[in-house]
Amino acid sequence: MMPTAFASLPLPPSMLRNIAALGYSEMTPIQAHSLPPILAGSDVIAQAKTGSGKTAAFGIGLLAKLVAARFCVQGLVLCPTRELADQVGKELRRLARFADNIKILTLCGGVPFGPQLGSLEHGAHIVVGTPGRILDHLRRGSLELKALRTLVLDEADRMLDMGFAEDLASIVAATPKNRQTLLFSATYPETIAAMSATVQREPVMVKVEAIHESGQIEQLFFMVESGKRMAAVARILGHYRPESTLVFCNTKLECQEVADALSERGFSALAMHGDLEQRERDQVLARFANKSASILVATDVAARGIDIKELTAVINYELTRDPEVHIHRIGRTGRAGEQGLALSLVTAAESRRAAAIEEVLGEAVPRAELDTLAMPSATPFEAPMVTLCIDGGRKNKVRPGDILGALTGEAGIAASEVGKINVFDFHSYVAIRRASARHALARLSANKIKGRFFKIRQFS
Repeated sequence: MMPTAFASLPLPPSMLRNIAALGYSEMTPIQAHSLPPILAGSDVIAQAKTGSGKTAAFGIGLLAKLVAARFCVQGLVLCPTRELADQVGKELRRLARFADNIKILTLCGGVPFGPQLGSLEHGAHIVVGTPGRILDHLRRGSLELKALRTLVLDEADRMLDMGFAEDLASIVAATPKNRQTLLFSATYPETIAAMSATVQREPVMVKVEAIHESGQIEQLFFMVESGKRMAAVARILGHYRPESTLVFCNTKLECQEVADALSERGFSALAMHGDLEQRERDQVLARFANKSASILVATDVAARGIDIKELTAVINYELTRDPEVHIHRIGRTGRAGEQGLALSLVTAAESRRAAAIEEVLGEAVPRAELDTLAMPSATPFEAPMVTLCIDGGRKNKVRPGDILGALTGEAGIAASEVGKINVFDFHSYVAIRRASARHALARLSANKIKGRFFKIRQFS
């Protein structure tokens, strides 16, 4: 049996203490299988679903070999979306707390170049970013990778799906040939095998079974007619009334149409797709994560980087053509020991897709009829929180504690009424219990944050 204790790895005592302090009691399967070859310096291809602990796997590998005294870029992590890059950067900073003066920099599109150029001038040990922006910095000469020791391609399958193949090739060409390359992917199509052949040397293949624990996720196929999908989703949501639901669509257009149709029916629904501006994406993700919107409608590409630990249900508006993608989708619910719901709409024309999914699962998925569900209530499920947007963020020296203090000071609202606080460069979002939203809005509007007044507005 493979050891699962982090202490079984050749890691510094200070790093082991920090790992324990972060609540990592033992290694997940992907960590137990991939960390030994990573720490040994081998190239690795690792296939694992979202939520498997892969960020900590390559993060610990990066940090264990980092020489803090050498102030140059020693590790580069490439991600398909800004959301995932931000998430990876935050996790790496938590893992790096065991040592002083380790600088981790996030470089993504959708934000001004100026601040990034300033940060690069001060140097960094690890850079996390999206391919387009990393390549822009390489071409400007503001990013230097000659001293790179480890390259990580996170969600490599999605980067290829999004058309980043040429950008990735250009970035790889700017790195030393003797680097270590770690390739993490949720699926393993032929394109990943071809990429590995060009960027890796004798990689160790690590695959953690993506099939979910029996009983952890209740999965049902609802048989529907092609033109009645929207009514079916509304009826499913009205019957199960999940607190947080991720609805998957196969196209951007369909995604927006479904979100708009649900909103018109009174549901708290938002769309997440590639046509949104970065600020809109930040806003949508913050509102869904802080439970002020109960339904997020997204494409597979847009959903990468979304890590909602308490996701009640996943609904497949249309079956995907790839059974592994289906398994990846439904694996977003039923985490941390919680029971999950995975509900898929299936038309007669999609019977082959359904059969392919069942073949990979190794079992039949129960069929269900919409007629057995209760008719939707006249009052759809209302999200428990409301989001307040503050036109100030990190660049204004605003921190979560400043916002919390402004809300809960003398004669303020109770801290228990305040939910998640997300601070971005130029704006911040704070979730408030719906009953306290009006009081919180008045409170923030009347009080200074960090010595100044900011414009506040509410998203219901």
